[in-house]
Amino acid sequence: MTKRFALSGFLGLVMLCAPLAQAAAAEPASCKTVRFADVGWSDIAATTGLASVVLEGLGYQPSVTIASLPIAFTGIKSKQIDAFLGYWFPSMTPIIEPFVKAGQIKVLDRPNLVGAKYTLAVPAYLYDKGLKTFTDIAKFHKELDGKLYGIEPGNDGNALMQGMIDKNEYGLKGFKLVESSEAGMLAEVQRAARSGKAIVFLGWEPHPMNVQMKMKYLQGGDAVFGPNLGEAKVFTALPPDYEARCPNVARLLKNLRFTTDIENAVMLDILEKVKPSDAARAYLKKNPAPLGEWLDGVKTFSGQEGLPAVTAALKN
Repeated sequence: MTKRFALSGFLGLVMLCAPLAQAAAAEPASCKTVRFADVGWSDIAATTGLASVVLEGLGYQPSVTIASLPIAFTGIKSKQIDAFLGYWFPSMTPIIEPFVKAGQIKVLDRPNLVGAKYTLAVPAYLYDKGLKTFTDIAKFHKELDGKLYGIEPGNDGNALMQGMIDKNEYGLKGFKLVESSEAGMLAEVQRAARSGKAIVFLGWEPHPMNVQMKMKYLQGGDAVFGPNLGEAKVFTALPPDYEARCPNVARLLKNLRFTTDIENAVMLDILEKVKPSDAARAYLKKNPAPLGEWLDGVKTFSGQEGLPAVTAALKN
């Protein structure tokens, strides 16, 4: 009789504790490493850095792979990449759409950034000389040396620019697209600015370029880059089953909301050669307010409350 009651009591205790243990259970070990893709843009480096710092505070181990855009999307398809925070809509849509339609990539419903822009730009002095619209570019063919400056090969913006040249849109037949890295393109722009030379380049916001130099975005490119100076939203892309496999990390990724001010501040340090994670950590130490929204309903890897853990980690 005594043994029966003892066993019964033990089983009852197990049943009572089971829900508590389940509530505090960690995600699968496979979720601890969170693999991001970065296509070499400083804005994506900034947002990935911010997400990585938060994940580290939660006990995860984020990693970043630098890759071209097509390779990044292929990595998500093959589940070698867990998240990409830089799907610029609509400019990247032609590249990502085949993956989405095939059920190989899922795009989260809510954007992580609104109010962005992405289109061709010129130094302000060139704008003042009359190069104000896409149709004005051809008029300055000689001054521009027949060149348009883009960023890394495989980039969506480059593809749009090359498409305009190939189709002779805005009279651009005969122009040459100069592909480079983001840093390489901006170096060319700064070099041209120092000597007052003409240059047309791919510009976007958020980016410190908007405050570091006097520049103007060209009007009239709606048919290629979209209305309102290529007004864009930025979304997060994941493998289709990632939310089911790693729901806690997915909750954080869904919660992330950036602003152009946040990204510009972090990017400014990155362009000064500060590591993205260090720039992000320094920003969040001084500006912890976004953490409340980002960590709503998010736990640590071991199942504890997320906000206190990240707050404590930022103090170290």
